[in-house]
Amino acid sequence: MTQQTTLNALPIGASGRVTAVKGNSRITPRILVLGIILGVHVQLIKSAPFDDPIEVSVRGYSLAMRRSEAAAIEVAL
Repeated sequence: MTQQTTLNALPIGASGRVTAVKGNSRITPRILVLGIILGVHVQLIKSAPFDDPIEVSVRGYSLAMRRSEAAAIEVAL
């Protein structure tokens, strides 16, 4: 049985596969254009002081994003 969570809730160093991208019409297209689509592997690399932004590894590159954006990305552990 797989466990579901959101990308912003992952501990540093943890990873998972994207199972859903939710959110408002402004955030969702940006996330998809950055390559975060269903089935892709993502890993939380680090978090800036005061928790924003976070750095994630996706498709071989590092990406900085807000925690509010990462909350729209559901992952399976």
